[in-house]
Amino acid sequence: MARNSNNAKNQAHELIDRLAPTQVSAVVGLLEAMLDPVSRAIANAPLDDEPETDSERDAVSESKTWFQQREGQGIPHKEVVAESD
Repeated sequence: MARNSNNAKNQAHELIDRLAPTQVSAVVGLLEAMLDPVSRAIANAPLDDEPETDSERDAVSESKTWFQQREGQGIPHKEVVAESD
């Protein structure tokens, strides 16, 4: 197995050596993402297969209506803080 791993690594090095600098940057970004534990956990996480409930659908619908009514308006900081108390 170690021999196959070494062959694969050597092949990867040879391929990287043939890439243009911008392509190398893209590969480095991909490798960093693959090695990041959080990214790896997210990539391996199971899909959410629970059906959406009626109350969840209603909440989404209400939020969309709320955003349409307040288009272009923010929420004052005082209002946000007051809701968390």
